[in-house]
Amino acid sequence: MLRIVTSNFLGKTPLWYKRTILGFLVLNPVVFFGVSHFATGWLLLLEFIFTLALALQCYPIPAGGLLALQAVVMGITSPQSIYNEVVANLPTLLLLIFMVAGIYYIKDILFLLFTKLFISVRKKYLVSFLFCVISAGTASFLDALTLLAVLIAVCFNFFAIYHRVASTYPVDPKSQTHQEFDELRGFLRNLIMHSAVGTALGGTLTLVGEPQNLMIGTKMGWSFVEFFKHCGVIAIPVALVGFITCPLLEIFRAPGFGYQMPEPIRELIVADYNAKARELAGPGMYKYILQGIVGILLILALGFHVAEVGLIGLAVIVLLSAFTGMTKEHDFSEAFTNAMPFVSLITIFFAILAVVHDQHLLTPVITWVLTFRGQTQLLVLYGVNGLISMMSDSVFVASIFIAEAEKAFNRNAFDTDWYQKIAVVINMGTNIPSVGTPNGTAGFLFLLTSPLAPLLHLSYMEMVKLMLPYFIVLSATGAVMVYFFL
Repeated sequence: MLRIVTSNFLGKTPLWYKRTILGFLVLNPVVFFGVSHFATGWLLLLEFIFTLALALQCYPIPAGGLLALQAVVMGITSPQSIYNEVVANLPTLLLLIFMVAGIYYIKDILFLLFTKLFISVRKKYLVSFLFCVISAGTASFLDALTLLAVLIAVCFNFFAIYHRVASTYPVDPKSQTHQEFDELRGFLRNLIMHSAVGTALGGTLTLVGEPQNLMIGTKMGWSFVEFFKHCGVIAIPVALVGFITCPLLEIFRAPGFGYQMPEPIRELIVADYNAKARELAGPGMYKYILQGIVGILLILALGFHVAEVGLIGLAVIVLLSAFTGMTKEHDFSEAFTNAMPFVSLITIFFAILAVVHDQHLLTPVITWVLTFRGQTQLLVLYGVNGLISMMSDSVFVASIFIAEAEKAFNRNAFDTDWYQKIAVVINMGTNIPSVGTPNGTAGFLFLLTSPLAPLLHLSYMEMVKLMLPYFIVLSATGAVMVYFFL
């Protein structure tokens, strides 16, 4: 029986990984009873990040879930606290459940549009730049997770086109076919990461670009224009530097960048595009016209925020299923396959955040930051927000810090003008440096745990490597603007 339990524990993951998780589960009670609840909370957070970092070895649900369950059993959080975190983040869950599935139903027209852009520009640095800028412009008004779901679907289609052909060849790692396959993987890794950076850059620019923007802007009473006026002094230079960095990484072939699309694969993609384009002149026209109309309605609904994003996604599913003859249960199940594992994972993430909340893990850090004065306080606040956002969730960190800043303001610790500057720094600190790790933003974490990531060999450390030059340049630019120009 012991051998059966051992062999089934975490399945086919490496033995060292199983032993590490078991070590965590043994260590946590020792620290809990021998040191403090506070230390156990920080230890759990770091252990959960470990499971994210090795997501390609084992999807984080079983290992991370065991850590979350242990936290509840030990009493450093409670089911009610976890439920409160879930309720507070219900819009995000609705988005993941329904919007990601909704994108599945309009993927054909989206694939045509993005493929047309892709095959019209042959220079890699120009393609990367265009995808980055378009992603930024779109993410300024639409949800970044929604946009990444679109881009993941597009890259998945590019990958699938060649895979259908390559799978017919013998397995030989040294063959030209497999070398082309590796080059394609690298090319798509680069493209999706440039696009992901674009969503992060665009998200800093507007009141609705990121959840923490809206949360902080609402608390400060800022309008759309006022938000841009206060945050633009940092957000605009950071975005411009990011756009400049994108093509330079490709031109100078920075580590991890510089992969090119092999010509045989480009020809296959062009042929597939032409075949789909011919459908526009035949019976398939109805499908593309309907998807196009619903896509326009989707953009308008998101742009004017007529409802929660997830509910808009459900409306997309209803419209397209009603008018394309989808009447069986299996017509809907596949669309939800990609999103539901991540929904489960992010709920476990909320359990870890409940530990952070219940054990007040950030309180000493906030108290320390507020001991500084003048521009130094702003710079330290920016750095600390960024560092913690890289480990935790940027929206959660922003909510904790702005709540503590509000308490200090109510105690007359600083005037209104300084309070507004602190709000700007908290917002930019959680937005910009958080690109350094995949768990810094929900969009990056969604990409890491998507079905596309293992196909492209996009591991946690690979994402960190590809993001490193962006992280350094963007974070440094933000720090300079905070210290000298805010």
